[in-house]
Amino acid sequence: MSTKVVIVSAPSGTGKSTLINHLMKFRSDIAFSVSATNRAPRGKEQNGVDYHFLSTEEFRHHIEQNDFLEYVEVYGGRFYGSLKQQVNRQLEDGKHVIFDVDVVGAQKIKEYYGNRALSVFIQPPSIESLRQRLEQRATDAPEVIEDRLARARFELSQAEKFDQIVVNDDLETAKKDFVALISEFLDKP
Repeated sequence: MSTKVVIVSAPSGTGKSTLINHLMKFRSDIAFSVSATNRAPRGKEQNGVDYHFLSTEEFRHHIEQNDFLEYVEVYGGRFYGSLKQQVNRQLEDGKHVIFDVDVVGAQKIKEYYGNRALSVFIQPPSIESLRQRLEQRATDAPEVIEDRLARARFELSQAEKFDQIVVNDDLETAKKDFVALISEFLDKP
């Protein structure tokens, strides 16, 4: 059976990580694509587990060498990206690979892998419900929540570019739908 890739994108607070972690409990044949970044590790983050931590020079060198499937520069010269070599190694090891990336990166990865990839957008039931989830997390200042909501509006406008949309209105239902959708794609010859 040939290996495939699954690309997951969603606004912050939609439950994307929860759904991916749930799926990976049922599928030992899936590897997570660990992103590269030039930021310093936080807390107990480990190189190669949470991120591939690179210097800014190393990251720029990889950009120049076209080593990334996708990358993004966010505020203040901070970079994040998916290294082709790492993903290809996982695929060669016989694993399907799942990505957790932004909507722009998702489209680039989908273009690269074509029909070998399934892109899934996790959608909140509404912007208001997303606001409530972000406020209940109590991890962000009000201005950060407003920034996340503004970004979410843009991300929601990109949803129709994805192969599938899963609405996370009820977490248990979303978990079942997500696992069924991904399994159907991965198990199809």
